[in-house]
Amino acid sequence: MTERNVKHSDETEQAKTARRRFPFGPLSGKGRRFLLALIDIAWLCLMFLLVLFFADKEAGGGMYSIRTYWRCLLVIAVCIMAGRLLVRAYANIWRYPNVTAYMTMLVSDTVSGMIAYIINRNLHEKVTGIHIGFWQTFCVMALFALGTLSMRFSYQLVHARLNENGGRLFRPTAERENRINIAIVGAGQMGQLLAEQLNCNPESHYKPYCFVDIDPIKIGSTLCGLRVYDEKDGIVERLQSMPVQEIFIALPKLPAEALTALCDMYSRTGCKVKVCSEPREPGLIRSLTEEDYVSLLGRDALKVNDDATRAFYRDKTVLVTGGGGSIGSEICRQIARCHPKKLIVLDIQEEGVYKLCLELRRKYKDAFELIDEIGSVRDVRRLDATFRRYRPDVVFHAAAHKHVPLMECNGCEAIKNNVIGTYNTANVAEKYGVSRFVLISTDKAVNPTNIMGASKRMCERVIQCRRDSGTVFTAVRFGNVLGSSGSVVPLFQQQIAAGGPVTVTDFRVTRYFMTIPEASQLVMQAGAMANAGELFVLHMGAPVHIRSLAENLVYMSGYVPYKSMQIIETGLRPGEKLYEELLTDRETCRKTANDLIYIETEQPPTRAEVDGELDILRQAVEASADEVESPLIREALKQVVPTFKEPDEVNRDAENAAEMQNAIDLENPGRARAQKSQDEKEDEKKKEGITR
Repeated sequence: MTERNVKHSDETEQAKTARRRFPFGPLSGKGRRFLLALIDIAWLCLMFLLVLFFADKEAGGGMYSIRTYWRCLLVIAVCIMAGRLLVRAYANIWRYPNVTAYMTMLVSDTVSGMIAYIINRNLHEKVTGIHIGFWQTFCVMALFALGTLSMRFSYQLVHARLNENGGRLFRPTAERENRINIAIVGAGQMGQLLAEQLNCNPESHYKPYCFVDIDPIKIGSTLCGLRVYDEKDGIVERLQSMPVQEIFIALPKLPAEALTALCDMYSRTGCKVKVCSEPREPGLIRSLTEEDYVSLLGRDALKVNDDATRAFYRDKTVLVTGGGGSIGSEICRQIARCHPKKLIVLDIQEEGVYKLCLELRRKYKDAFELIDEIGSVRDVRRLDATFRRYRPDVVFHAAAHKHVPLMECNGCEAIKNNVIGTYNTANVAEKYGVSRFVLISTDKAVNPTNIMGASKRMCERVIQCRRDSGTVFTAVRFGNVLGSSGSVVPLFQQQIAAGGPVTVTDFRVTRYFMTIPEASQLVMQAGAMANAGELFVLHMGAPVHIRSLAENLVYMSGYVPYKSMQIIETGLRPGEKLYEELLTDRETCRKTANDLIYIETEQPPTRAEVDGELDILRQAVEASADEVESPLIREALKQVVPTFKEPDEVNRDAENAAEMQNAIDLENPGRARAQKSQDEKEDEKKKEGITR
């Protein structure tokens, strides 16, 4: 059974339980509306007869005939019921509070009463045979409206009471009696919605006990049946004297510093403190939006102007290798927005391709030709057939093995898929006259300390050596992408949902981060502005501490780091280093027209050099074919990538290095190195002076 079917069946069971528990449960929607209309008509008849009886008795006059009463009543009833049907008063579900529905029905009854009075006054001789005065009509309408609205309001109260007490009207069940008492900090809209949701949800384990706020208008008042206390009036001691076990902070868009201060203050009460980022029970795992990812990074979203980029890809045939992956699929989505002529999604993983193509076909229908191809970049003949058939104008090469720990144990596969796969795809693209070829690279290729990073550095060299080609080859280097497969965020979410702890390899680890849409849009812009063999470097902003990322996500999930949710160190993984870089010591870069995109200016390798390096790697792969894990791969990569070092060596050098605190200045990447060199020269001069 699929997840959707399971969810549907659960909802069906809940609906059946609700129908058994609440009044009118067995009736269908139409049946309930019909019954409610009959009750309204019966109440109208009773109020009409009651008002006229007392009016006649007060006037001392004789009683009219029963036939005359009913003719007059019929006019009022038709007007009232017609008005309520026009405003769809019986389509409302009255078990839930709805002020708009109450006001609509009240206005409808008022207008209908006036129409009934006008008809009775002007046409009573022909229609009703009796003239009912204004005050009699007013009393009938007032008592009718008051009675019917009171019945609906009472039904709401009974429903809420049954919900709160677990199906009982007066005494709650043992399960509901043992709910956890909570204080809600923030009596604003979010706090009130949270209190109502917790009270109305029969599955909730929490019982709102009181509000805490600083608004003088709310302090001392009652909201949602809860008292509002002053936060500044000894609230810590007051909460300690109350039967409150947990405190929910329901203050949206609160700065991190203020939120931390609040959590620290309320932690002194001895209660568990949780943070609500939306009106729901904290701790429930949810899908993060683009805004959530940006807020995790503690910065504003990057503003990407893509009008010229969209024009560049319009009416072109675009092929994306690894199109079913995180980055590849987002590139496909961004390309689809540009209205290409054809979009070819090539990947060896069929599930990702299937889901992406299903999404794009549903959204864009026949706006362009969407082609899904299953194949590996390691299969030259499959690549040749695909390029020969579709003749793409632009190729985005995102297919790669990218998980660092996995590639440490599977070095041969990293070489065959990443390096040889890139070489195969580039050769086929060149053979069939592809206009532009864009390689997706990573900051792990800079001074690599693992097999995956070293293999991606070789991929960059495979592309950089082709500046003499008729195809424009380019590579785009950037850091980690939040929300991609293997990203730390989904892992942290799973750990939080399981109750913790959240694991961080090392509290000192920093990484460059972007969101998937940001990275994909900048990759497309870099591809559009490429000329020949450039290595583009995306401006990633300042590096982010993984520890800070974990703390922010814990806050967003409704917990307090190190109090209600622990964050612990587990030690660096194989091949992992404390910090990443965007440029090597020998590389410099220059600005482009886009402030977020830079071009690395190091002298590119020649084809002969790269071909020799590829031969070394092929020989190592061939020699390691019968071994699961061979040291020959690592040795070969160190031979062809001189900057490849062991992680222990790099991390030891970085213990006290400025790279742990400072991001690389892309506008003048040599500034820090020049300053360091200058400081060293001054120290030498001082030493010489002391010696003399």
